[in-house]
Amino acid sequence: MDYQRTILKNGMRVIVAPMKGTRAMTLLVLIGTGSKYESRKTNGLAHFLEHMFFKGTKTHPKPGSISKKLDMLGAEYNAFTSAEETGYWVKADAAHFKTSLGFVADMLQDSLLKKEEIEKERGPVIEELKRRNDTPTMLVWEEWETLLYGDQPAGWPTIGNEENIRSFTRDNFLRYWKEHYLASNAVVVMAGNTEANGDAMGAIEAAFRTMPKGNPKQRVPIKDDMAVERLHIHTKDTDQSHLTIGGYGFSLVNEKDRLPAELLATIMGGYMSSRLWQAVREKRGLAYTVNAAHQAYTDAGYFVAYAGVPHNKLALTIKLILKEFERVRAKGITKEELTRAKDNIRGKMAISLESSDEVAAFLGAQELLLGKIESPEEILAKIERITHNDIKRVAEYLFAPRNMRCAVIGPHKQESYAKLFKN
Repeated sequence: MDYQRTILKNGMRVIVAPMKGTRAMTLLVLIGTGSKYESRKTNGLAHFLEHMFFKGTKTHPKPGSISKKLDMLGAEYNAFTSAEETGYWVKADAAHFKTSLGFVADMLQDSLLKKEEIEKERGPVIEELKRRNDTPTMLVWEEWETLLYGDQPAGWPTIGNEENIRSFTRDNFLRYWKEHYLASNAVVVMAGNTEANGDAMGAIEAAFRTMPKGNPKQRVPIKDDMAVERLHIHTKDTDQSHLTIGGYGFSLVNEKDRLPAELLATIMGGYMSSRLWQAVREKRGLAYTVNAAHQAYTDAGYFVAYAGVPHNKLALTIKLILKEFERVRAKGITKEELTRAKDNIRGKMAISLESSDEVAAFLGAQELLLGKIESPEEILAKIERITHNDIKRVAEYLFAPRNMRCAVIGPHKQESYAKLFKN
């Protein structure tokens, strides 16, 4: 993968990745902040601020004017907030790179954050919160992280709560903006067709020349094993029961264990021939969706399986998943499973990196969260070296009965399933 990386005088990291055979480009700006950088009173502020950057700037003071102009370009654009990063992106015809860059740089450096716009935007953010609460496939993941991490930023929802959303003042936004949106805390990536844009690196440097210098505010370190209970049931009238089941995993920096855990997640629930898909869906017809993943943050991680099943099959599904976990913990995996999972990851990576937005995310996330970039070939070479013993080593930890936890959304009572997760 070809790319150029530069650190500007103000401390901003910039990556330009030329891609052949495409007329598109993606511009991605990542800021090293998110819900893990909040307090109880400011939980949800990072996400709300992300909304506000679209509500008018000094150059484009009318709310919606930047969106209107991006729409005229046929661009795709959006923003996102997660636990450890906030991102703003535009994907467009490469001929519109400098125009897109100007809009994004304007938003992040010269937004007005008018009081009246903050008041208006409270409504959409609260409706987004309600949508999440009405969507169990979304809500169950927040219940899962709350179960795992408890009452600390890692266990709080990114969107916050309604009380906080209604209480944020303009001063709150300005303070958070000043503390986190600094050049040294930002990564800018341009991936795609660079031929139509001349000096892309120089254009980015000029566009972000007024981004403030300084050191960003640090977050409170995560506390391990904050979970008070091993089973949490959110009693709710739903059409099916949604469950997440798994336990603590490995951080991004723990590469020795993280990479085998990610490979194990593929084996357990990464495709139709995976163990959980076969056990839960193909053999018994219990679910439409069943999968597994290993989520890694810079300071923590977890392994989790998800399924949506009939209410009266919840206990059976939990037992089946725990049984598959135990089988791997006790006996390991087959040679064929290991080979198939490695080939699957290799193929999926090749497909995803044909798209400029995926290339931008691949490079930007590594730079922001790890402070280094490994090529696809380097990552795949490490995955290729993973052995059966590596998989069994991490499985013995991940699937240990004492590590197992489960979050459920559905019309159930906690006491009815407590015996499945006795402490």
